Amino acid sequence: MNKLKGILLTQGMHGMISQVEGLAKALDIDFTHHTVELNNFWKMIPPKLTPISQSVFKKINQTEFDLIISCGRKSVIPSIHLKNNSKKKVFNIHIQDPKVNFSHFDFIVAPEHDDINGQNVISTKGAIHYLTDDEIIKNKDYLNSFVKKDQRKICSLILGGPTKYYDYSSENIKNIFTNLNNLLKKNDFQLVVIPSMRTPKNSIDYAKEYFGKNHTIIDNVDKKAYLSALSISTSIVVTCDSSSMISEAALTGKPIYVANILTKKNDKRFRKFRNLFRELNIIRNLGEEEENWNYQKLDETNRVAKIIKQKINS
Repeated sequence: MNKLKGILLTQGMHGMISQVEGLAKALDIDFTHHTVELNNFWKMIPPKLTPISQSVFKKINQTEFDLIISCGRKSVIPSIHLKNNSKKKVFNIHIQDPKVNFSHFDFIVAPEHDDINGQNVISTKGAIHYLTDDEIIKNKDYLNSFVKKDQRKICSLILGGPTKYYDYSSENIKNIFTNLNNLLKKNDFQLVVIPSMRTPKNSIDYAKEYFGKNHTIIDNVDKKAYLSALSISTSIVVTCDSSSMISEAALTGKPIYVANILTKKNDKRFRKFRNLFRELNIIRNLGEEEENWNYQKLDETNRVAKIIKQKINS
């Protein structure tokens, strides 16, 4: 039986790509990824005030597809338009709250902290993503040539980057590094720092200066290094600005410390997400009295895929 064909629509941000590709892989479909570009006037207009028209976005040159998986505000109208104008039955799935009438989509996948409900809404604990256990295990040895050859266990810091909610100021980063250094010394950990696409270069440089040559700082965005770090770490520290990376780390079942940053504006949704993960015994705050703890690995992507497959097949 031939696989279903899908098109993935995002604004090109890593967190969005991780979610749409993760779901596409879990659904076992053939897919192509398209970065949505809105025409100038419509870039600032919310989807609920935007017409469902080809004039809103630059044409997507793909006509043969069975599924559309979209994520992010800019992909809402293109997804609806492509579904409505297809010559055959097409299922469209939007990840996150589309901020339009839910009936435009067959499925909406949104984290519990978004507080949305509906017959076609599938709620998730945290963000779905593209990581798998097999990928993490496969890349375990990648960091062998980077880490220091000694008996220390590994603790990884997964660094995000500044957002409209969180500022990567020197003061905030120093506070994170101070709390992290206490954890390293108390447990005799070797640190591995993994940057993301949003991580400022000066934060990476400061990590090298602060922790010195006795630890490992990865300079560039490197997916294999990220996967390897998740595999070899005893404990994982993730900055609070990325719900996606916290959700990805939860696939490991390992203790996760969240490195908190003072907020620039109300981060109620993010706090609600972290409160849920704390209730699930997944996270602790970096700097509080640490301990070893266990939780059931969180694999929401495959759970969601099973629900969607069942509904499509029925």
